Amino acid sequence: MSERGETREARGEGTESAGPAALHAGARPVTRDPRPASSPAQRAWRRFRQNRLALAGGLFLLALAPLILLWPLFEQPAVAPYLLKAMTWSPTTLSDAQFQPPDAGHWFGTDVHGRDLLSRVFYGARISLLIGAVGAAISLLIGVFWGAMAGYAGGRMDSLFMRVVDVLYSLPNIIFVIVLIATFESRLNAWLAVHQVHLSARLLLLFAGLGAISWLTMARIVRGQVLSLRGRPFVEAIRALGASHARILLRHILPNVYGVVITYLTLTVPSILLYESFLSYLGLGIQPPQASLGSLIAEGAAQINPIRVYWWMIVFPGLMLTSALLALNFLGDGLRDAWDPRSKSE
Repeated sequence: MSERGETREARGEGTESAGPAALHAGARPVTRDPRPASSPAQRAWRRFRQNRLALAGGLFLLALAPLILLWPLFEQPAVAPYLLKAMTWSPTTLSDAQFQPPDAGHWFGTDVHGRDLLSRVFYGARISLLIGAVGAAISLLIGVFWGAMAGYAGGRMDSLFMRVVDVLYSLPNIIFVIVLIATFESRLNAWLAVHQVHLSARLLLLFAGLGAISWLTMARIVRGQVLSLRGRPFVEAIRALGASHARILLRHILPNVYGVVITYLTLTVPSILLYESFLSYLGLGIQPPQASLGSLIAEGAAQINPIRVYWWMIVFPGLMLTSALLALNFLGDGLRDAWDPRSKSE
């Protein structure tokens, strides 16, 4: 008995001493990540912070947005005494200082009517970004609804909805907006005058027209995402529990598409902004006394002559437009990479 006991003890000691070696040679030990589990939004934020261009674009827009919104307050009598003189000019104030180059009194110089170009650039940026934001919101509403309905319904309804998108894709976008403005501007102006609504018909038509031509790609993207999600096991389980189609679509499918939608929405704003600037440059967009970045560039280009070039009338509006477009594109690219589930950078 003693020999057997010793033999068992020896075997037990040998097993214990050989345990780590056997574990290393055989099954791998289970290691746990010391970091707490993070949500997809937290992982996307970590990836976004690593993209310096996207972060810089977002910070630039965060600084620009309150500045252009608060700039009209700087000319108010209660605020103007506490600011520099160059920051208190009204964008519509006429003066005799035509074509004055940049100096301490007018940081961006003046235009053909002696108006301060700095205040007009911020005023034009506010109008241009407003058109871009409203147009993107219209494309968001129409595109998400159209794409979600087509992707979830499938079959003939999907084919019908997407054939409509294909037909609209074949139409030239700029021509559509020009025809819309030329056809309805006078009628809308008369309606606004009768109802005493103090809004610009051209501005409203730009909102509607640019938004109407920008939802097509959004619809295709949302449709593709919904098509890939509607056959997933979690959707089948929710359907088996008796959930309605509206609840499945609104509560379980569309929340999984928000990342892609937000990303493309950010990329839609610069495209609409570019469309508006092009129309204003052609004289079909914002009309005086209102101003946009495109109309300011057009005013500067009209003053180019062989004798003298008033460079500040083109350079400063062009820099503002270029900076806004680059910031929006960098932000959109960063959001796309951050929400991409195949991204491995943490």
